Amino acid sequence: MIKHLFANVVLFLATANVVPAQSSIPYGHNPETGHYYNVGDAKIYYELYGQGKPVVLLHGGLFGYIDEYEFLIPKLAQTHQVIAIGTRGHGKSEIGTRPFSYQQLADDAYQVVRHLTKDSVLVLGFSDGGITGYNLTATHPELVRKLITIGAPRRPTDRLLSVEKEGKMTAERLDTLAPDFVKTRKLLMPDPNRWTEFLDKLDILWNQPSFIPDEAIRQIQCPTLLMAGDKDPYFKTDKVLETARLLPHGTLSIIPGCGHVVLYCNFPAVWESISPFIK
Repeated sequence: MIKHLFANVVLFLATANVVPAQSSIPYGHNPETGHYYNVGDAKIYYELYGQGKPVVLLHGGLFGYIDEYEFLIPKLAQTHQVIAIGTRGHGKSEIGTRPFSYQQLADDAYQVVRHLTKDSVLVLGFSDGGITGYNLTATHPELVRKLITIGAPRRPTDRLLSVEKEGKMTAERLDTLAPDFVKTRKLLMPDPNRWTEFLDKLDILWNQPSFIPDEAIRQIQCPTLLMAGDKDPYFKTDKVLETARLLPHGTLSIIPGCGHVVLYCNFPAVWESISPFIK
């Protein structure tokens, strides 16, 4: 049975509320580690943790934000410098004036990273962040030494049900689906009056014919760990395997019994896949 595209969002919110926080650090709005960088039309928010070779974290879209990595950041920060970037329009990052595209999000990330380091980086992206990671790596191969993507499809048809068929995520619909989330997110936003505009920009982003061309995937030469849950409605398992075959140096990790948000479904399994890959 095909599940509703946004049912997994409800599951994520419910799970996030019952999983105990690993620490009291306010990831995503931490005044001790939070900074902004102006990429031209928007100030992009980011947080820094730990020391060592840099790891860049790119979060998921709409419901995603830096705090979705609350379990992962402390682990990574033991051995690496963590650069956790807030995607434009999400949380404390400004929306800007440019249209949303995954290449634009990759350009934002590139500017932030190059502002902080001249070193090559390991990039880890979940969902929209993983798609951004593909684009960032394909465009700037000199920047990314390793790539990890989690639940990141190449095109809308990789999902079980298209956003177009499921229906647009309007402000009214989201208020009904997740009123507490909307309230909390607007408190973080630099300009909450642009909430509807933000959702409209995301709708266009999600309905592009392709998120990353197959030829661009084939050109990614760095070691790449491709991860997804075997029940992910946003990334069908056959499409996960198809994507893995396109990667010249790809490693595949399927998390059994999990949907889209594997970071909360089975974090120990996720970490067991990530840990040897980043060493």
